[in-house]
Amino acid sequence: MTERVDAVVVGAGHNGLVAANLLADAGWDVLVCEAAEAPGGAVRSAEITAPGFVSDLASAFHPLGAASPVLRELDLGAHGLQWRHAPAVLAHPTPDGRCAVLHRSLDDTATALDDDHPGDGDAWRALVAQWDRIGDDVVAAALRPFPPVRPAARLLRTLGTGDALRLARMLVQPVARMAQEHFGGRAAPLLLAGNALHTDLGPDSAAGAAYGWLLAMLGQRVGFPVPAGGAGALTGALVARLTARGGRIDCGRPIRTVLVGPSGRASGVVDAAGRRVLARRAVLADVDAPRLYRDLVGEEHLPARFVADLARFDWDFSTVKLDWALDGPVPWTAPGARSAGTVHLGADVDGLRRYAADLTAGRLPGDPFLLFGQMTTADPTRSPPGTESAWAYTHVPRGLGWGRDEVLRWADRMQQVVEDHAPGFGSRVLARAVAGPADLQGRDGNLVDGAITAGTSAVHQQLVFRPVPGLGRADTPVPGLFLAGASAHPGGAVHGGPGANAARAALAASGATGVLYRGAVRFAHRRLYG
Repeated sequence: MTERVDAVVVGAGHNGLVAANLLADAGWDVLVCEAAEAPGGAVRSAEITAPGFVSDLASAFHPLGAASPVLRELDLGAHGLQWRHAPAVLAHPTPDGRCAVLHRSLDDTATALDDDHPGDGDAWRALVAQWDRIGDDVVAAALRPFPPVRPAARLLRTLGTGDALRLARMLVQPVARMAQEHFGGRAAPLLLAGNALHTDLGPDSAAGAAYGWLLAMLGQRVGFPVPAGGAGALTGALVARLTARGGRIDCGRPIRTVLVGPSGRASGVVDAAGRRVLARRAVLADVDAPRLYRDLVGEEHLPARFVADLARFDWDFSTVKLDWALDGPVPWTAPGARSAGTVHLGADVDGLRRYAADLTAGRLPGDPFLLFGQMTTADPTRSPPGTESAWAYTHVPRGLGWGRDEVLRWADRMQQVVEDHAPGFGSRVLARAVAGPADLQGRDGNLVDGAITAGTSAVHQQLVFRPVPGLGRADTPVPGLFLAGASAHPGGAVHGGPGANAARAALAASGATGVLYRGAVRFAHRRLYG
């Protein structure tokens, strides 16, 4: 059997669905092929602990999703997406009894920071005021195709050359150094460093400040919202929008091969059953870069220099995740943690340093740092009244090859971290589900060995270095093939940037000036890879 469409999208993760939507908006006939039995990839939800308790299978809180111009322009609210917020954004209790809290109200956050150290509230207000001037352009510059000429020009006009250089200096700093330059107390550095560790960057990693600052400012201005009913509601809205525009999704249809014709151009795909889908205009892949190029395309179709660069692709750390059904609220010792949707657990800034150092050295952390989510606190539909649907994850070194017993022992260690901050937690557990690195990859093939950002967030693999040194764009060395997954710029998190950028590249290559666009990309790739 052979089908013919304008574009085939491999993978129905949120990036693949964003790409498909934008192509359908342009009038293209689009087919999305998904290996799993349901769309969504890492943006799905299900009852995996106990009946009536909804758990997000991977991604849960979505500050970048709420701020993303990509998702905003799709008007997903018209297709059922609603955002919900916890009373407080996040809390970070420490073993010595302190608790830093990022409140939804700027006044409340600043007052709490002043209580920790006089003057820190004003310093936080100054960062937020700066964000209010430039935040929209920062997000646009981060998510739009590289180079982000228009948002960068707007940033330069707003800030002027001097302040633009000062901003750049701040963003490339380690987050611990950035916090030291702005604050005298201990609470604000905890908020910034904890947010940076939503990536794989520790307090002393270069450019960690960019992530800590970005997430902290988004938390202050848009919160850490969740989709009402579960993360799957975001996927559901993308699916509903796509099908309303004539796009199609085939689930349970893994792709085996990307077809590359004699001219070197991608012409379609072959699925696991041997059926062909021929693409008149483009193939877009919401697939991690190593799997796309090595398994689906084949190294024989790629420049040798590109293949050598791909061998240096650097993954982020592995992940272990727990989900719990609780018969009541988490009994936190720190009152500030009780109303927060997201809770950071396990260490102060020095403890975060030790945790990051252990991971970098390939050791199991002596004191694991946990990201903890109180989903019912954020969205009361997630579990029966009076109960809580909660989760936590932490990172471990890659390549452990753990069996089920090792994963469960580590899960017990994670649960003890929660118990240390919330005595009696274990007695409230009705049921739990444990997912090790292999389990996460089984849920979504792009979460390779439990890597949740499809490659490190470190600066050596961002912008023009993602996934390999190149253009920082979705265009690949195979004409007609576009990388639409989180291995491409701008990387991980739920914001739709890689999918949107791939769709825009495909449209540009097929548009009125497509000959010029394709020629420029081909010339650049020859200069890069020979």
